[in-house]
Amino acid sequence: MHVIYGGTFDPVHHGHLRLGLEVKDYLGVAQVHLVPSYTPPHRGATGATADQRLRLLQLAIAGEPALAIDSRELDRGGKSFTADTLRQLRAELGPDCPLVMALGTDAFAGFDRWRQWQEILALAHIVVVNRPGPALNPQGVPAFLLSKHYVEHGNELKSSPCGRIVMFAPPLLDISATAIRQRLAEGHSARYLLPWQALAEIHRQGLYGACPAVEL
Repeated sequence: MHVIYGGTFDPVHHGHLRLGLEVKDYLGVAQVHLVPSYTPPHRGATGATADQRLRLLQLAIAGEPALAIDSRELDRGGKSFTADTLRQLRAELGPDCPLVMALGTDAFAGFDRWRQWQEILALAHIVVVNRPGPALNPQGVPAFLLSKHYVEHGNELKSSPCGRIVMFAPPLLDISATAIRQRLAEGHSARYLLPWQALAEIHRQGLYGACPAVEL
């Protein structure tokens, strides 16, 4: 089983990393692949460049074998569309390997606005991670897809290559990349919200308006 978890990671923080480990344990896999996007189609410009975000991610997971980085969207450039990434992975993995993508309920709520969303369940399974926020619109496409493709547990994803959706409700760390960027821009400490190696690099480069002279 090959598992991916995508995002801007702008910057990566403990919430991202803890969720990756929770998904790994839930699905019983050896590794989860973090896929940083180059240009996310759903939001404006990132606060750090692609190379800077990749460097922070590398520092953050150093020494953690359960998490790996898949930089294909950064290498590809342009807008990062999930369907393109899944097609590329499917070509590499072959037709029979279970391919799984994890995303939050907030992202899944807008699933039918994704580019070529109709193809995604023919390429991969989906783990929908329960996050705080409004419930799915019962009349909407995501709710219909959930009812049609729902399975009870992640173990059921192993027996087929794609096409199933499971709900997962792990304990979540209430940490926001947006809030981290704001704290840094305002001169406040972001210590303990993200790995210290990544935070040190942020201050060294003065990313997100952080003061390079701050002692960590």
